[in-house]
Amino acid sequence: MTLTTTSRHATATGPLPAHVRVAVVGSGFSGIGTAVALQRAGIEAFVVLERADSLGGTWRDNSYPGAAVDVPSHLYSFSFAPKRDWSHVYSRQPEIRAYLEQVAADHGVLPHLHVGTDVVAGRWDDDALVWRLETSQGDLTADVVVSGAGGLVEPHLPEVPGIETFQGPSFHSARWDHSVDLTGKRVAVVGTGASAAQFVPELQKVAAKVVVFQRTPPWVIPRQDRAYTEREHRRMATVPGFLKLARGGQYVVREARLGIWTGAGRLRKLFEGQALKFLEQQVPDPELRAKLTPDYALGCKRVIVSDDYLPALTQPNVEVVASPVSAVRRHAVVDADGTEHEVDAIVYGTGFRVMDIPLGHRLVGREGRTLREEWDRSGVQAHRGTTVAGFPNLFLLLGPNTALGHTSVVIMIEAQIGYVVAALRRMQQDGARALEVRRSAQEAYNARLQEGLTDTVWNAGGCRSWYRDEQGRNFTLWPTRTSAFMRLMRRFDAESYELRSPRRVSVPA
Repeated sequence: MTLTTTSRHATATGPLPAHVRVAVVGSGFSGIGTAVALQRAGIEAFVVLERADSLGGTWRDNSYPGAAVDVPSHLYSFSFAPKRDWSHVYSRQPEIRAYLEQVAADHGVLPHLHVGTDVVAGRWDDDALVWRLETSQGDLTADVVVSGAGGLVEPHLPEVPGIETFQGPSFHSARWDHSVDLTGKRVAVVGTGASAAQFVPELQKVAAKVVVFQRTPPWVIPRQDRAYTEREHRRMATVPGFLKLARGGQYVVREARLGIWTGAGRLRKLFEGQALKFLEQQVPDPELRAKLTPDYALGCKRVIVSDDYLPALTQPNVEVVASPVSAVRRHAVVDADGTEHEVDAIVYGTGFRVMDIPLGHRLVGREGRTLREEWDRSGVQAHRGTTVAGFPNLFLLLGPNTALGHTSVVIMIEAQIGYVVAALRRMQQDGARALEVRRSAQEAYNARLQEGLTDTVWNAGGCRSWYRDEQGRNFTLWPTRTSAFMRLMRRFDAESYELRSPRRVSVPA
């Protein structure tokens, strides 16, 4: 059983402070990492605002059966808080959540954490040079707001006629209803993304029938997961440098794979051949295998890393419908051909409203627009994935174009946190109260970034994916090595910003 923060550790009690130096929104990897960094920088006047009743972010919300990380465990952890005893090469959701709880407890984050505190509105006050925040637990002002909400926050449900008329239980995988027993039930699964690939094998074990509605087949490559041995755990704990070496090795292997997505194609063709051979080995039936064979380049959509997804689809109680859903009725799901599939329950594995975070609709910047309105106007973009013109003293972690297709996003989070702390130090050094990226710098940065994405498989791989908007602009992914991003974020580029003192006098860059 996963222990929750509220049952295991004390969090902040009492009313919110009237004013803080930094308000951190969200308590997943981004929020916890920021809180630790602020304390190390000597900043104690901060709060972590969490809308749920416990910390954990993605790893609290996504508790569906089979939930696990798809990059190696040692790489999917903070560099400052390595874990020596991960149970598996790819750790499971309860273990990751417990890890985040332990990091928060060990590094003094919990006294700053306010759970059940949703930021319902926020407005930049350009006279006082502060953010005025309204929360479900009261109001406060903050010099700086750091959003640790990330882009994969709000579940996306398909716009299908009749979806609200279904009479049985139905829910999104990120809001799994554990009170519903699906044993012996006929279950429709809508979507075949990364989450579905993890919970479908678990449903197959208990359901009478699983009907998987597949709009587009994903590429699937072997996971090769295994449990760590006691001997390996002892080495991690006792051999100097062994844990660092393990993490470094995982990093190098993952970075080497980047060429699959960004190279000329030879390496990608090699991996595609291996993936097709893997498909042939795991799906002997040629008719089913044809349904599961992608017609686009590997990597154009998120690649599924799994050893048990394809075998689950071959089982007699699983049916793959190679068609999108056209309608939902009281007791059935209808495919695009008009065939009605009677089911008892529906699970939506249909992803998230990427970058359409609630905070984007609630924060109003210097020019009177919400962040969402700004992005509707200029496209979803940020300077170095972190700051947005028109929104002083606002920092986004895992903002636009910081997601990855090949390795751990924790690497990106830590690089961004370092950048935020450097910005705060520069403000203190210059006696500035407000810091805002220049629009010209933001636009120049994004022009270079989009140019770097042009020939990658994510843009030119022959598919439609959530990586790109309706105009085909890739607003999610970083185009090259994480080492390049870390180097970029190591120095705070003050020349790209306008810094203002309390008297609102510009400080020359």
